Amino acid sequence: MRSASSSQAGAGAETATGTASTPVTGKRAPSRRPAIGTERPPAPDVRALRAQFDPARMRSFAQSSPGRLVAAGLVLMVLCVAAGAMTSTIVRDRQQALGVLLDDTEPDAHSANHLYSSLSIADAAASTAFIAGGLEPQAVRDRYTQAIGEAAAELVAQSGHLSVEEAADPHGTDRRLRTGIATGLPVYTGLIETARANNRNGYPVGAAYLSEASHQMQTTLLPMAEELETHRIDAVTAAQHRHVQPPWPAIVLLVVALAALVWVQVELARRSRRFFNMGLLISTAALALTLLWTVVAGSLSAIAMINCRDQGAVPAARLAESRILVQQARSAEMVKLVRRDATGDYDRTFDVNAARLTELLDGYPDDAPARAEVAAARAALTRWQSAHARMNDTLARGDFVGAAAVATGPSAADSTAQVDAIDRALTEASAAARDTLRSKVSQATDVLSFLGPGALVLGIAAAAGVGLGLWPRLREYR
Repeated sequence: MRSASSSQAGAGAETATGTASTPVTGKRAPSRRPAIGTERPPAPDVRALRAQFDPARMRSFAQSSPGRLVAAGLVLMVLCVAAGAMTSTIVRDRQQALGVLLDDTEPDAHSANHLYSSLSIADAAASTAFIAGGLEPQAVRDRYTQAIGEAAAELVAQSGHLSVEEAADPHGTDRRLRTGIATGLPVYTGLIETARANNRNGYPVGAAYLSEASHQMQTTLLPMAEELETHRIDAVTAAQHRHVQPPWPAIVLLVVALAALVWVQVELARRSRRFFNMGLLISTAALALTLLWTVVAGSLSAIAMINCRDQGAVPAARLAESRILVQQARSAEMVKLVRRDATGDYDRTFDVNAARLTELLDGYPDDAPARAEVAAARAALTRWQSAHARMNDTLARGDFVGAAAVATGPSAADSTAQVDAIDRALTEASAAARDTLRSKVSQATDVLSFLGPGALVLGIAAAAGVGLGLWPRLREYR
């Protein structure tokens, strides 16, 4: 009896343990999953993180003194970095604009002026060649050929170059004007060659061809060249005007950041009874240095650009116009002789150009370069006007040969010597004015060389100073 009951108990125990062990058949027991609604609660660290970002707790922290201090610190750091970055960006943009002015805009303006003056010189030289009759002097022929070649070279050089404005508008004004001049220049030279051939053969029709060529130059080519030159000079003037304007966004943001720093320091001193915070003082000094550096460097750069305008751009424009007026007056003088004109039209053109030339030379700025050369040109102009009056008196008596000798003769008192003296003096003065213009632009760029990266570094240093200054105050609330 005892053994039977023992065996039954053992069997029951074996059966009970068999459910927990691997079944005889080798099949795994199904895993138990928690029922829906009985998930495990979140881990303690997750609960702590959620509690930290609880909206109510966040509002309470924001309204507390540490919260307000943290918010003020973040705002100050953002203002410092933003002020430094904006100052750096504006300075970099201005340096790039000055680089475009120096490397692109000003050379374009000089090229347009050279094209205009070359066309005027060619027209005057072509007219002078007809006075001698038959085969013209080699020097006059060379002067005409050189002027035409320089004009064509400027057109070719600029045809493959796009200025900043042309890159934005490839079919704009400059491209249209250059195309018009390039199209009309072969027509002009063809008329001159026809006039020269007739003149060598002694045919009077050569004067008519010369008059037609000069008319085309005066009414078509030169007005287009003048418009092109004016457009390019206006681009230089606009670039100078933009640079003279103060960098107001950077200055305003720096002032706002400085005012916020001062306000936070005053409030902090009132609450903590500590009058000096080294970190905030360093930040204030960094931003104040940035503001002072920006104002001083910007002012020096603007002054350099003002001098560039007054001592470079304005004198260069006056000299360029003066040189062109000389050639146009000379062309009118020569065509009058060739055509034996008695209407007075060419004399009026000469007088108007001479009067404008006198006004330009007399009004040349006192602080501009090459004053001596301009004074020499003014004296030569007076002598030229006297020679022109002598030529008219001789022509009025019917002495064409004598009038031609006064206009083209080798004597120092004749017109040719005075025209050459004026042109030589104006050329030297123009070179000096251009050198002054470019040197002032380079000076304006050099003044800003270290301001861009320096402002960014100082802005970051000011933000770091804010963090270093406020961290000890925050630790006091632990």
